[in-house]
Amino acid sequence: MSVLLARINAELRGDRAIWAILAVMSVFSLLGVYSSTGTLAYRLADGNTEAYLLKHTIILGGGLMLTYLAHLMHYLRFQRMAPYLLAIAIPMLIFTIAFGANINDARRWLEVPFIGITFQTSDFAKLALIIYIARAISTKQDYIKDFNGAFVPIIVPVLLICSLIAPADLSSAVLLFATCVAMMFIGRVSIQYILLLLLLGVVVFAVLIILGQMYPDFVRLETWISRMRDFMGNPDGGYQIQQSKIAIANGGWIGEGPGNSMQRNFLPSPYSDFIYAIFCEEYGIIGGAIIILLYVGLFFRITRLVTKSPKAFGAMVASGLGFSIVVQAFINIAVSVHMVPVTGVTLPMISMGGTSVLFTAISFGIILSVSKFVESLQPDEYEED
Repeated sequence: MSVLLARINAELRGDRAIWAILAVMSVFSLLGVYSSTGTLAYRLADGNTEAYLLKHTIILGGGLMLTYLAHLMHYLRFQRMAPYLLAIAIPMLIFTIAFGANINDARRWLEVPFIGITFQTSDFAKLALIIYIARAISTKQDYIKDFNGAFVPIIVPVLLICSLIAPADLSSAVLLFATCVAMMFIGRVSIQYILLLLLLGVVVFAVLIILGQMYPDFVRLETWISRMRDFMGNPDGGYQIQQSKIAIANGGWIGEGPGNSMQRNFLPSPYSDFIYAIFCEEYGIIGGAIIILLYVGLFFRITRLVTKSPKAFGAMVASGLGFSIVVQAFINIAVSVHMVPVTGVTLPMISMGGTSVLFTAISFGIILSVSKFVESLQPDEYEED
């Protein structure tokens, strides 16, 4: 046993706390997906819940393998890859808008020919943009206070990618936009250019509203309006929120026990958008608090990592990816308790998903790659480039 632990310790380098958080999230993901897919299984697969568990286990296992492989790479390789990743992401998003598979009245997916697997291109684009912005901020420190240093290298890519994601997935676009703004602030970009980005973001959003009125099939304006109407005009929320509140109330302090959720039969997407409510029903407030503490712990470990990183790119990419994961998690949780409008974002590394799980796992791998490098340094090597 000690030999096995020694072998695992040698293979999994980097921040051990982040590895532990990832492992606990993975276990919670399997428990939550197995429990919450019961209704879906009976509706679509003759009650074969194990089929969904097997599929999710394969995806999650593949994601953890990608985490391991990404953490083995030196994180500066991602810096060199950034322009190419962005160059792939832009035409991919455009192609999705024009020819993507229409699922739930949204064109977010490309269907892989012959095998029928769908690929959500915005997940790839989010990762590509965060890595690119980290590169732009870290390599242009001497020019980041002037217009040419901030506008074309940073502001234009952010506006372009977010505006391509927003028509079909506004919540993901807003989250990505907020992540980039936070990275600019951390990277000491002049406040006037941060304000310029915010102003241009408002302009782009206004243009999307106009386009939504003219081309409702292109921009999901009616969905945005209905969700805001449910949030602002109905104190109890719409149907989804009401069922989520019932699930959380049913759980009490210690929950109904694993697999005993009743609201999974009534909640839309209990295995993705509202998996937190199912956890609260089955594991109670205590279980819900543990999930929150996992993301809080991740935030503090990444903050510690950023303050110790001797290279600007390492600090920027870890902070950007960490901010994206943690804020997405708290938005998902806030939706379940009716603190924000329904968004459709998943709970990172816990909700059932395909590309969302895989690219979140890669994000963890990059963060761990940075931590592996930082922890390999001697104390006197902690100095800024």
